[in-house]
This record gives sequence, C-alpha cells and structure tokens, in this order.
Amino acid sequence: MNALSTVGSPAGRPSTLASLRRRRLLFAGLVAATGVTVFAALAAVLGGDGLAALDLAMLAAFAVTLPWTVVGFWNAVVGFAILRLAPDPVRHVAPLAGLDGPSAPPRGRIAMVVPIYNEDPRMVVRHVEATMDDLAASGSLDGFELFVLSDTQHPATIRAESAAVAALRARCAWPERFHYRRRRHNTGYKTGNLWDFVDAHGHRFDHMLVLDADSVMSGAAIRRLVRVMEANPRLGILQTLITALPTRSAFARMFQFGMRHGMRSYATGAAWWQGPHGPYWGHNALIDLAAFRAHGRLPHLDGAPPWGGQLLSHDLVEAVQLQRAGYEVRVLPDEFGSHELNPPCLPEFVRRNLRWCQGNLQYLRLVGRPGWHPMGRLQLALAILMYLSGPGWLVFMTLGFVQGAFGLNGGEIAANPWGAPPSELGIVLLATMITMTFAPKLAGLADALVDGAARRSYGGPVALVGAGLIEFVHGMLLAPITAFSETFFIGRLLTGRGLAWHSQARDGRGVSWREAWRRFWGVMLAGAVVLVAFAQLAPGLLVWIVPVVTGPLLVVPFAWLTTRPWLGRALAGVRFAAVPEERLTPAIVARAVPWAARLARRGAPATPALEVDVLARSAPAPVAGGGD
Repeated sequence: MNALSTVGSPAGRPSTLASLRRRRLLFAGLVAATGVTVFAALAAVLGGDGLAALDLAMLAAFAVTLPWTVVGFWNAVVGFAILRLAPDPVRHVAPLAGLDGPSAPPRGRIAMVVPIYNEDPRMVVRHVEATMDDLAASGSLDGFELFVLSDTQHPATIRAESAAVAALRARCAWPERFHYRRRRHNTGYKTGNLWDFVDAHGHRFDHMLVLDADSVMSGAAIRRLVRVMEANPRLGILQTLITALPTRSAFARMFQFGMRHGMRSYATGAAWWQGPHGPYWGHNALIDLAAFRAHGRLPHLDGAPPWGGQLLSHDLVEAVQLQRAGYEVRVLPDEFGSHELNPPCLPEFVRRNLRWCQGNLQYLRLVGRPGWHPMGRLQLALAILMYLSGPGWLVFMTLGFVQGAFGLNGGEIAANPWGAPPSELGIVLLATMITMTFAPKLAGLADALVDGAARRSYGGPVALVGAGLIEFVHGMLLAPITAFSETFFIGRLLTGRGLAWHSQARDGRGVSWREAWRRFWGVMLAGAVVLVAFAQLAPGLLVWIVPVVTGPLLVVPFAWLTTRPWLGRALAGVRFAAVPEERLTPAIVARAVPWAARLARRGAPATPALEVDVLARSAPAPVAGGGD
C-alpha cells in the first residue's frame, strides 16, 4: 500500500509527511535541474565570445519566464505518469478518508452561497434550481440551505432578479431552504458580499459551499465534498476540477476544449507534490466555516488602488491564511459534477484575465510577509510569475531584436546576429521551450487517446485529434494576444491605473467590428510594428517571428469571427471541439443547458453512462448522445 493511502489514520501521518517531503524534494530537483540546464543552454547560445550587457538582460528576462514554464511541464509529466500507472490516481495524490461511501445526510449544516452582481437572473435561477433539484434527487436536503447573495445595482436587473426569485420560490419544492437578500452597495466586491453573509449567519453553519453565478454542481459531487470534509477534520477547503458547460460560442468552445483535456494531468501532477497546500479557485468549493471565520479574512493593503486597497484576487490568499493556521487545502483532480461557464468572447476573456493579473500582482505586497508557510509563499510567487511570463517573453524578444538588428551588444558588434544561421543548440533550445510550454495540452491529449473511456467521451480518436489540432492553432493565436495585453496593462499599473470590479458577460455575447477595433487596435498596431521592424532590420528572423505576430495582426477579425452565432451553432451542430458532457449529457447539465440535451437526443444511439474516471462510481443519469 502506498504510504499516502494511510493518511486517514493517526498512525499513518508520520509516513505520509515523510513521503510528501520526498515528493517535494524530487519535484524541486527536477524543476531546478531543468531550469538550470535550459538557462545554461541559452547562456551558451548568447555568449559564444562572452556575455555583454544585452546578453545579461536577455538572460534576466528569460529567467522570469522559466519557473512557470518548467513547473507546468513537470506537473504535466508527473500527472500523466500517475494517470497511466496508479490504480486510483485521485486517492494516490489526495489520500483522504470518505472518498468512497454512501451518500448519507451530512452531520453538520451546509450553507450553499451564490454571490451575484448584475448577472442574468434567468441563468442564475436556472443553475441554482438545477443544483438544488439534483441535490434533492440524490437524497434528503436535511442540513442544506441555499443563499443567493445579490449585489446587483442596475435598476432593470434588480426588477428582473426579484421577479425571477419570486417565481422560483413559488414553484420549487424547497422554499423553506431558499434565501435571497440584496445589498444596496457592493462594498468589498465579492469578498465583501461573502463576509457580510459569514458575519451575519456563519455561526449557524458548519460548512459553506461557494458557487459562482454560472456554477452548476451535481448532488453527488456536493455530497462527496461534504462526506470527505466531515471525515477529515483538518480540511479547510476542498474542491474538485471545475469543467466547462457546453457552449455555442466558438471562442469559448475552442478555449475550454483545450483546458478540459489539459487540466487533468496538470492538476494531478500539482496535487502530487502540493498535497495539503493546494490552491483555491474561489468557487465550487466547500469551506470549513469555523476555520474561515477565524483565519480567512483578507488583509487590507496600504495605499490606493491598483497596488493597494482591496485585493482583487482573494482566493489564493484565503487558502494561504488557512494553511498558516494548520488547515489543509486540497484539490481532488477529477472531473466529477462541478461545472461553470467560460468567457464567451475575446474581450471578456481579456478583461477577466487582466483583473486576475492586477489581483495577482498585488501579491507582491504579501509574498514577503512573515508567518506564511513556505508552500503558501511559493503559491503566491507562482501566481505572480504566471502574469510576468508573457511580458517576460516579449522583453526577451525585444532585446534579441535590438541585438540582432542593430548589431549592438554593450556598444560592440554582436557575436551572432539574429540574421546568422541559428546554431544546433539554439534550435534544440527552441524546440525544448515549445514542448515544455504546451506539455499540459500534449499530456492531456495523450492521456485521452490511450484511455478508451475518455477517448469515447470526446467522440473517438479522429474527433479528439482533429479538434486538438485546431485548438492548438487557436491557442497560438490567443497566447501572443494575451501577452501583449498583459504587457500593456502592467505598463498602466505602473502609472497607477488599474481595473475596477465589474460584472461578467457569461454567455451569448457577440462582438462587433467596432468593439473589436476599439478594444484591440493597440495590440494589432504592436503586431504590425514588430513585423515591419523585423522585415526591415532582421529579415532572417521572419520565419520565427511570424507565428508570434499572427495573432495580434488578426486580433480584430479573430474577436469578431469567434462570436458569430452561425459559427458557434455550426460547431455545436457537428459537435466539433465538444466537451464530454455535450456528447452524453448528464441530467444536471441538461437542466442548466437545455439546448445541449436537445442536441444529444438527436445524436447517435445511446452509449453507456459517461465513462470518465470517478463518474463511473456515482454518475448522474445521462441523456443519450454520440459515441465513439
């Protein structure tokens, strides 16, 4: 038996901690060895006759990009190995009591809280009703209560929200368990909304299940979280992987397809070495309320926004604070009944990403604070580096262009201008970095291809590989757009201009040519400037730079095209880049996304219940859809 599988008993904990330390040492060694090797290879490429000022600057920029890339690579490799070799991958990386067992009523009381802010009330009501009805269908509702916590400020939305809530209360079978309140002001944004509830009602409940406005969770998934947390008293936060709901937005379909098959190996590898010091993603998670009330309140940063004031990225700090108090934060890396919507268009994707960028860079004010657990400090540092990696690559490329195009290197002629033929070591280094960058998606595709159940859930090998190739192109276009946007935004932050908290468009949002131009003309102009500069001054490097600037050059038509209703309907109609729940739709997803259920019924003959990992143990009833 693996040492970690004994964690449920006190006698097993010493061996568990020793095993976890060995895992972390091994992972740190792999990351360090890889990082040093790659860094040394670049130093050899740049410094054939010594390293001058521009070489050192390029190495510094490259070093900023390395941690996130190398950690992601080894997460994917380790996770893929576990998924292929471990009899029970989830238990191997999260050896918790209660993972399997009957769905008995909870011993404690659970508050299911849904903070909303100027959301579509029809979507909110549809999702919470589907979740509560599925929870009721899976057993008694004893111990559960639902709270919709509104911060809505728009008068028209307030009226629609009130009407939708009243209609839900009138028709649902659990009105005594449903509570709705609206604050007049959204003080403190989402965290202020949650803490208003926690301060007023938290003492009445043992656990809090946090759901976003677009969240949907199956009753079986909720009961498993409760069962595991009640069996492990030191758990502070527990969550599973959050998968995307079916969508008819072409942009969201491609993005979430890549995320879906790529995140499982990545998350499994991360859980293997992070163990009880995992991340928290802010929703679709169960929280121990006593621990949260005592230790989860966010610090207020000195100074004015964007660097001070209210933290915009609250979740990771809450996790680190609970870990500092001795509580565990765990991720169950499986795809079991926890769903959300992804941004339907490029402008919403970028806006959400930049809000996270601002929030994560605020961690610069926190990462050095005394008292953090070393793993918590590492989590904060990696969150910062995630948003510095893209700008780091752009700085690295800019410095390389200056060196190669102008022959400058600290006032001297460059030893190997970019126009010269690249060395064999340089080509190997480039191939290595590309492989490491896309390792999570490559590992996810490989895992799905060799697993018969997963392969069938994606429609078979041809459908999986075909959509994977197109998603790779989509990702190649999106990555530099994101990097340019983050770089411009960090420049704004350095001048004291940031973003405020706004409601998100969750689904069905189109982008006009005018909006696309208004939002992304700067990115397109930057791509054009880069292309012209290389064509004029470093034409030998054009073959390398064209893939980088294609996305920025095409950003306006890309933003417009990927929200065309006809394109989204066509892709959904043939199930191109479909997530598994679109091919064989679980009952909870059918309630939340009615069109997906209708499409599934028109599909191929019924196949067995969705055969993806833990779903086989307690899957909700499916609606028939396509097979292999």
